[in-house]
Amino acid sequence: MSIRRRDLLSALAPAAVYAQRRPQRPNILFFFADDWGRYAGVYRDASRGSMSDVVKTPNIDRVAREGVLFTNAFMATPSCTPSRAAVSTGCYSFRTGRTANLRGGSWKGATDPGESLPGFGAMLEKSGYLVRSSYKTLQANWLGGKAYQRGNTFLRYSQYVSEANAPSEASRRRKQIEAQAVEGVRRVFEERLPGQPFFYVHGPINTHRPWVRGSGKKLWDIDPESLKGKLPEFLPDNETVREDVADYLGEAQALDMMVGAMWNELASRGELENTVVVLSGDNGMGGMPRGKCNLYDFGCRAPLMIRFPGKAKAGHVAEEFVNLMDLAPTFLDMAGIAAPAAMDGRSLVPMLTGARDASRDFVVLSRERHVPDARAGNLPYPSRAIRTKDFLYIRNFKPDRNPMGDSVPGVEDRSYQELAATHELLTYKDMDASPTKAWILKHRLDAPQYYDLAFGKRPLEELYDLRADPDQTRNVAAQESYAPQRQRLWERLNKVMRQANDPRLSDAFDRTPYIEEA
Repeated sequence: MSIRRRDLLSALAPAAVYAQRRPQRPNILFFFADDWGRYAGVYRDASRGSMSDVVKTPNIDRVAREGVLFTNAFMATPSCTPSRAAVSTGCYSFRTGRTANLRGGSWKGATDPGESLPGFGAMLEKSGYLVRSSYKTLQANWLGGKAYQRGNTFLRYSQYVSEANAPSEASRRRKQIEAQAVEGVRRVFEERLPGQPFFYVHGPINTHRPWVRGSGKKLWDIDPESLKGKLPEFLPDNETVREDVADYLGEAQALDMMVGAMWNELASRGELENTVVVLSGDNGMGGMPRGKCNLYDFGCRAPLMIRFPGKAKAGHVAEEFVNLMDLAPTFLDMAGIAAPAAMDGRSLVPMLTGARDASRDFVVLSRERHVPDARAGNLPYPSRAIRTKDFLYIRNFKPDRNPMGDSVPGVEDRSYQELAATHELLTYKDMDASPTKAWILKHRLDAPQYYDLAFGKRPLEELYDLRADPDQTRNVAAQESYAPQRQRLWERLNKVMRQANDPRLSDAFDRTPYIEEA
């Protein structure tokens, strides 16, 4: 090689040097949707009815069918910013400093422990990957790369298509949304150097409220009545709630449409077999009891499917317990990079071949603060949980606080329409505004069981026997017959908290810099 050629490659390092010197590594497309819980056709359960019975997701199902489907994947925490921080760093969300909460704090002059954590995106970029993102993505300080589009430019499906005044206009708008989904992929191909792999994360936000009421039926032909008998026990099975769920599932089908458009783009470029496709979501459904901001399955159980051509065993179903923080070391492993010791997560690559991992028999979940002013003093609702095959154990460290935030006197007397408005939280601010929330507030006297499950205070310990109570509505922690399981699970959870130096052990999350100065 001439001196001039060598100097040119050095000037373009690391990307061009990588392309010349390293064997080809896979592209990675990470589709990470906001508020998308574990709802897809592949998650239908023949033993009991569920919301996944109704939703149609052929493109998402294809990724699972040609790759690996994880049936026990969980978000590290049921709140977007800390959940995404856990994925970005490969660490428990409570270790990520200022991003352990949704926002806020008093960090001026304070040391942020999150700043010392590794970020897989920056490591991929340093090794030669082109790292790019669009819309609601991962935490920029750890991801690196460049963002093409921010969330405020995203075309929300139900709003945008519902505004059409004719079928032809609706069709045109649908095509615009498909084009938006592939725009980032096209830009990645335009930017990368010959032979350079990319990591691209696409963060759609249409499964995050608000969406247009009735859009599930109108735009996706999801009949709310088809959900009769398929809702979990903590949701009222009535017209209002069924329509609300149908509208959400319509947005899940919009996600599926986007996945299909991106799949076709990769296929048309001949890159499908050199691209890992990973699909997941950051927390459960918002505006629902025991969903987003809660450590129950409805808030934390995640969709996860990985298609890794030439590596993953097609059609394999992984039943082991995984935390989405495991994705950071997984992405590094796919690129041939050793994960830093600071990461709590473990690579999922060995499991993609069909190998079983008996050590993955539990997952630890956490929660601190979501909406800053949900409670007096801007305090969090601190909880930790351990989930196994048969049990969910939750430790609520401050049971005197309100889990969904403080109530505002008299708010329940406002009109249903005002309570359901998606742009106002009004009361119990850790639950998004929704028709379901409004119904429960208006019916707090004649349907108190739903009100209590949604907003009532919770004891120090919760224990759910999933063999008899899969919807996690009957707390058996106080029953003497469950004392051995309760103690064993708490000891196991406490051990993980101590090993990870959880700041909650010293109540640090109740003080500055995690909360604002008084």
